[in-house]
Amino acid sequence: MSDLYELQLHLNMPDSLPAHDLALLRWHLGEGGEESQEPDGYPLLSARGPAARIGGTLVGDLARSARGWALTVRQEVHPDEFERLRELVTWIAARTSTYGTIGYLRFLEQDVPDVLIADPATGTAQRLPMTSGSAAPNLIPDPWG
Repeated sequence: MSDLYELQLHLNMPDSLPAHDLALLRWHLGEGGEESQEPDGYPLLSARGPAARIGGTLVGDLARSARGWALTVRQEVHPDEFERLRELVTWIAARTSTYGTIGYLRFLEQDVPDVLIADPATGTAQRLPMTSGSAAPNLIPDPWG
């Protein structure tokens, strides 16, 4: 049994995103050659290539779009990273121009993912479990839990 989860994010960021926010996001994507943006930190969205356990490939891309910036991420994550990931996903949710579903989190051994929902108006993110007994209660609190 493995403790890995699949994290997917797909959302838009406004064209008005400040340069320091773009720099932090790029750093987490592994695109910044700069020093760590976080003390004792490491990029959380920088893995690329074949996924070790979840199948498919790991990606992280930020590209210009007609709406500003488009972000797509697919990573394998471990629960030890959940605290930092919660902070990052909440930070992203506070800056996205996408309302509603911004991604998914799925335990390796489950077929149905939890849905990650953003409300940019309030700058919050919520995790909506799609199955009872969701294995990821600590990434983002369940709004009904």
